[in-house]
Amino acid sequence: MTAAESEYPRVRARTAKERKAARPRPMWLLRSQLAELRDEVEAGRAAAVERQHALGKRTARERIDLLLDEDSFVELEIYRTHQARGFGIDGNRPHSDGVVAGSGTIDGRRVFVYAQDFTLFGGSLGAAHAAKIHKVMDLALAAGAPLIGLNDSGGARIQEGALSLDGYGGIFRRHVEASGVIPQISVILGPCAGGAAYSPALADFTFMVRDTAQMYLTGPDVVKTVTGEDVTHEELGGADVHGTRSGVATFVHDDEESCLHDVRYLVSLLPSNNLESPPAEPACGAQSDERPRLAEIVPTEPNQPYDMRAVLAELVDDGEYIEIHEHWAGNVVCALGRIDGEVVGVVGNQPMVFAGVLDSPGAQKAARFVRFCDAFNIPLVTLVDVPGFLPGTEQEYGGIIRHGAKLLYAYCEASVPRVQVIVRKAYGGAYIVMDSRSVGTDLSLAWPTNEIAVMGAEGAVNVLHRKRLAEAPDPDDLRAELIQEYRETLMYPLYAAERGLVDDVIDPVRTRAAVARGLAMLRHKRRQAPRRKHGNIPL
Repeated sequence: MTAAESEYPRVRARTAKERKAARPRPMWLLRSQLAELRDEVEAGRAAAVERQHALGKRTARERIDLLLDEDSFVELEIYRTHQARGFGIDGNRPHSDGVVAGSGTIDGRRVFVYAQDFTLFGGSLGAAHAAKIHKVMDLALAAGAPLIGLNDSGGARIQEGALSLDGYGGIFRRHVEASGVIPQISVILGPCAGGAAYSPALADFTFMVRDTAQMYLTGPDVVKTVTGEDVTHEELGGADVHGTRSGVATFVHDDEESCLHDVRYLVSLLPSNNLESPPAEPACGAQSDERPRLAEIVPTEPNQPYDMRAVLAELVDDGEYIEIHEHWAGNVVCALGRIDGEVVGVVGNQPMVFAGVLDSPGAQKAARFVRFCDAFNIPLVTLVDVPGFLPGTEQEYGGIIRHGAKLLYAYCEASVPRVQVIVRKAYGGAYIVMDSRSVGTDLSLAWPTNEIAVMGAEGAVNVLHRKRLAEAPDPDDLRAELIQEYRETLMYPLYAAERGLVDDVIDPVRTRAAVARGLAMLRHKRRQAPRRKHGNIPL
């Protein structure tokens, strides 16, 4: 045997049985095996699916079917598996690696979606899992289409260590890159704990389902160990907690079906990206529409409460709108709806809650909404009935100046068409902040009940005539006289209009028509932004 032969020995001749087994498999068999494997992956593990249903939750693919148009979903990387080793994970490499990712349509419009699969590894995030989400996020940004994440995960996959944390970091960076470019929606349908909670926090809108969804940075066990507090998962990070107290959840629902239905409705009101206008519907005659009920809803007495949502319902087409953060910071109403077929964002003071005063949560809520609308070319309508900022040490110590400045900054920065309607009171700095002429509103309208002043007549008289009232034999009669004088001098309905602070004082019945005409006039408004990297909004 030569040296070459010893280095490269001949291959042993295969037996007839081995040769038969090595023959290429026929196409029909390959197709059958592929279809069988795909069906198996899509069906999931029966026991795990049964456990998911027992928890009152749908599977990832069932959720996607509810969310998207029928047969529109195109799945990506269905056969992806993790490549981690050790800690008992080597022999368990299920296809899809605990997340279903791809693209489909909602009402025929393209969206990208990922849904974490709790039936595999508890939906935990490892390197392969994260890479699939990264890919979908990159494609959504490249295609200029909304991104929707359905979260149901036990958090970082411990067996993969730092790679899991790196995967989360990649998700967060992509959220920031896409912010203001494409709409981003997070839907919490199960646990979302630890660093994972920052993904919905960075999204534009967050949906949560009662009883099944929880979101927190540190769980109940850690809280009890560190602080001694004994708290349940629901009490710590349930849907109602985030919907009413923290403000993290934009929408709260009782079940997954209604939740995903509202996600579809929200998408129908949003543009696909920042270079497009929101989807419009045919005009419906709003420019000549009169609403007699508007003359009845609002009391002429400045201190009598009413529901601003009733005014809102009369302004928008068919009375339909979706309220943002309905259960948090109720003294401010934020909503998306349509006026004459065009999507608008509406911000309004709510006299039913704290008399409509502005406080820190209310200012934060409105500021973020105004900035979202401005980023995505949605015109703004502001309904004003505000007696001022909420006084007190709690608010001052809590930074109401800083939080109020957020709303002021948001309006000053907004370049979309802006229409202000002063329904009743507009006092002090709160009047300025609520998109006044001085901060750049394009069109200011007022009802004949409008009162624009530094403060209410009663407060003004107490300040201006303190000494005179103290010396008067009948201070109550003098006070009433002075209040009437102040009203007639500085707060009569045409005072601001005569000085150019209001464009028109309108019949309340004509409000819908006036707003619709104003928005039509401003539809092609353009404003060149100043040259700078970015401003420094007070955070």
